Amino acid sequence: MVRALGLALLLCASPAGAHELGDFGRVKPGVLNDKIIPETDRLMRRLGNQPVSDFNITDQEREMHDRVYRFLIARHARDWAFDYEQVIFVAGVFSARPDKFDLYYRWLTHEPYASSRVRFNTIADDVGADLLTLPTTFKAICAVIEIDRQRAVAAAELDDIEPAMLKQVRLRKAENDLYVGRFVAALGYRYGSYSYALDHFLVETPHGEAVEVDERLSRLAIWVDRAEALDFCGDGWDDNGAGAGAIPGRVLMDAPSEGEYRK
Repeated sequence: MVRALGLALLLCASPAGAHELGDFGRVKPGVLNDKIIPETDRLMRRLGNQPVSDFNITDQEREMHDRVYRFLIARHARDWAFDYEQVIFVAGVFSARPDKFDLYYRWLTHEPYASSRVRFNTIADDVGADLLTLPTTFKAICAVIEIDRQRAVAAAELDDIEPAMLKQVRLRKAENDLYVGRFVAALGYRYGSYSYALDHFLVETPHGEAVEVDERLSRLAIWVDRAEALDFCGDGWDDNGAGAGAIPGRVLMDAPSEGEYRK
């Protein structure tokens, strides 16, 4: 416990190195991201009286964790959505300024783009990257909802399941609900950040590229509404056919180019 607490304090005190990012903004496999941070996550949840289950993780739950992870951090090496010091997915809370959506706008403002139009294209690409992965993220969450249902049915129908095992069933369900809650909050935060940036650049540097950003945000708003309603299974997982296919590792977090997205 003391060693894990020390690791938690080290992570929370670290600067940008708290997340080891590889090429294209992907999370780099290794001891920090695959072992230390997950263990610290469990410790922080224990210290915060949040659910922690001792059950082995299913393939469906691992898939959900990896897909949700993509929305908990930004693809940029200099994270705009959350302060690195907070280590968002470890602490389970957002930045010290959870109601502020200006961080993304300020990040774009300080990027030395050659043209002010590129900022609108960047927003469009970032929203597009979210739209590409949201269908399979919803599908992964739906699969975990089904796993929790199957656990509950088995626990209710079998006579030789000990009370300690039943407690673990409840803890894993609560644990999964916590992951889903993080995703819902993160998705809403990203939508608010994109919208804030669009509105302010419309005043600061108005360009026709804003039309495409607005169209993609309208599509993203549908997913936000579904997430907030916890509707991960009912209406399917399609967004113009996007998001299908397997993902490598922790999910590609680099937004595709505008041309790739339009293809």
